[in-house]
Amino acid sequence: MEKIKLKGKTLKELEDFFESISEDKFRAKQIFQWIYQYKVDSFDEMTNISKSLREKLKQLTSIDSLKIEQIQHSKRSNTKKFVFRCEDNSLIESVLIPDQDRLTLCLSTQVGCPLNCQFCATGQMGYKRNLSVYEILDQFIQVSKFSNRKITNIVYMGMGEPFLNYENTIKSLMIFASDLAFDISGKKITVSTVGIPEKIREFAHTSFRGKLAFSLHSTDEEIRSLIIPINRKYSLQENIDALEYFYKETRRRITFEYVLLKGINDSDKDIKGLVKLSRLIPSKINIIPFNSIKHTNPTGIGAELEPTSLEEFNAFVEKLRKNNLTVFVRNTKGSDIEGACGQLATQIFKSHKVSI
Repeated sequence: MEKIKLKGKTLKELEDFFESISEDKFRAKQIFQWIYQYKVDSFDEMTNISKSLREKLKQLTSIDSLKIEQIQHSKRSNTKKFVFRCEDNSLIESVLIPDQDRLTLCLSTQVGCPLNCQFCATGQMGYKRNLSVYEILDQFIQVSKFSNRKITNIVYMGMGEPFLNYENTIKSLMIFASDLAFDISGKKITVSTVGIPEKIREFAHTSFRGKLAFSLHSTDEEIRSLIIPINRKYSLQENIDALEYFYKETRRRITFEYVLLKGINDSDKDIKGLVKLSRLIPSKINIIPFNSIKHTNPTGIGAELEPTSLEEFNAFVEKLRKNNLTVFVRNTKGSDIEGACGQLATQIFKSHKVSI
């Protein structure tokens, strides 16, 4: 009989499980805290659980963990990239990004990604499957054990589109925010989406009170479709309508993410589009340098993309600020280990064995 995985279960799911095996419901809260708050790896560490119940749980259940295949350290920024191996041998990546006043973990939600964004290395991998709730959460648990600082912020900006793994994404968010588990404020958790309109609307009605980032990258439908193919299915206008709805329901500002690409989305016309959109929806804009994806041997448009020059990049940002927009520059961290924004792609590890 296959054992039941306890890691990844919500408190309600654990309560239902303990009732199903004729045990007291309050045991669920104890196990929930041991797994998430104390991050234990074995039942023997659960000192407030009787030996008989621990033995019973060993027979019926398991506390599984992702295997850390490799940790890469950036010499430039102290960023760390973690490569995890899943039970089916799929590889996923997470990135730990230090800053002076916070420590951010960038999580993955899928093995690969089906959206094929032309500026993103993960899109060049193709798509294998969604991650389970356990696999999403355990990235945080395992990285926490290797960090000498407390992880303060989480961004769902790693491999995959979170809203195409919607149910598991929401469950993981609820567990991260639970005061019995990781107790991370929703204000310190950001979910990023390329744009699945119905899920943006649905997200507005969850009890999770975190942040929403929208991967914009162009305000022109034709250009956006060129670099983000799913825009042909879910148009920018449909997404803008959904984002307006999200703001009206939650009163939470949207973050627009914008990778600057030479000759594609860095003109004065693009500035006007951003100004117009930002005045329509209360928001802030993250301007991101394009990070090379040549390590994936991209084809098509992806092979031709180049970063906007530093001079033009700075001028673009300044023009936006002169229009009284809230603009942040997301400085590149981890590019020397292919761990910067848009660079995650694990197929580079498939041909050879790697180790910590």
